[in-house]
Amino acid sequence: MSFELPGKILEEYTVRNNRLGLVEFADTCRPIFLDLVPDAKVGDYVRVHVGFATERVSAEQAQHAIEQFSHEQLNGVGTLKSAERALEAEEALPETARRSKPR
Repeated sequence: MSFELPGKILEEYTVRNNRLGLVEFADTCRPIFLDLVPDAKVGDYVRVHVGFATERVSAEQAQHAIEQFSHEQLNGVGTLKSAERALEAEEALPETARRSKPR
C-alpha cells in the first residue's frame, strides 16, 4: 500500500545540497525532501510520497485529503500509526538490506 499524505512545512533547512523540511502530519513530524517542489516554503502544505514532497497543495485540499484518510482509517483501510511503524521498521534495517535488489 502506498500513502500520499499532505503535511504542513514547519521548518526548512539544507543538508548536503538537499533541501529538507520538517513536515507535520497530524500528530507527528518527519524530515521530508523538498527538492521536487522548489516553490514550497514554510507554512505551505505539500503532498508527500515516500519521504519526498511531490506537489504543493492548498490548505483546503490538504484538509479534504486528511478527512478522507481519516474516513478510510475508520473503515479499516489503514492507519497513520501502522504506516509509521512500517517506516520505522524499514529504517531499522541495515542499509544493505534496504537498498539491495532481489536476485
